[in-house]
Amino acid sequence: MRRDLAEVVPAVQWPSGIEISVYRAELAPAVHHLMQLGYREGGGRVPMLDEWQQRFERDPEYDPTLCFIACDGEGVVGVAQCWTSAYIKNLVVHPRAQGRGLGRALLLNAFKVFQLRREGFVDLKVLEDNLRAQRLYDNAGMVVVRREIVPD
Repeated sequence: MRRDLAEVVPAVQWPSGIEISVYRAELAPAVHHLMQLGYREGGGRVPMLDEWQQRFERDPEYDPTLCFIACDGEGVVGVAQCWTSAYIKNLVVHPRAQGRGLGRALLLNAFKVFQLRREGFVDLKVLEDNLRAQRLYDNAGMVVVRREIVPD
């Protein structure tokens, strides 16, 4: 899906009790645990912590200022992991924080940051059967972009 950043992005409304920061290595275990929860519900898997952290922090598109971490009084409850290519790699909200607008806030925050970086659009991938995520992205102004496959 894609969001045109030439369009107005609504103001970010963070749920009460949420503090936002960017990724730091000391948050890796909590972020990894949240990723595991998210993938368990959405399909797929996350490698063990050490392998995940090395892949994440050594990726050529990694920038810790583009990985937004949301915390409440109990710990990490949301992550928007973005790449420098204006791509949202992962967006995960802890089950205890779902339904409060945190996913939307993380998404809009990413859009605002990429606007400031003068990007034209933001992309992400979503599974066709993940209807809840698709509704979130659609409501945030994203549209489906289908790849055209050219036969050999």
